[in-house]
Amino acid sequence: MSRRKGRILAFQALYSWDVTKPSLDELLTFSWLKKNNDSEEEDPVASQKEERTFATLIISGTIEHIDEIDSLIESHLSENWSKERLNKVTLAILRTSIYQIKFQPDANNGIIIDEAVNIAKEFGADDSYKFINAVLDKIGKNEVLN
Repeated sequence: MSRRKGRILAFQALYSWDVTKPSLDELLTFSWLKKNNDSEEEDPVASQKEERTFATLIISGTIEHIDEIDSLIESHLSENWSKERLNKVTLAILRTSIYQIKFQPDANNGIIIDEAVNIAKEFGADDSYKFINAVLDKIGKNEVLN
């Protein structure tokens, strides 16, 4: 199983959720992926059941705890920044990663942060990975202490 693929699916779903506000049930059907698939193939993630299951856990958990997660993001931004100023890709990566750090106690924070940085390098703005790394590092250290 590739947890990286599951994390990418989760980040993409949270991005879609933030932009289009579908219901959680609709989001978890991954129909937004099927719309982007131009070929006649079957469901592009049907053969990736484990990745889809892992992504579903992250998506539903993140949405369930969205207020607490957003509050953590706000508390770790500099005073001249607000959550509304963050681009949607950065916000989705932060949200899914913070959910994993805070609510999946058996998860390795270093791996979660490293994956978030790599996803940001692939999908985010040029230097967004540096910002994501700094915010998640602070949150990860605080969660270890609590």
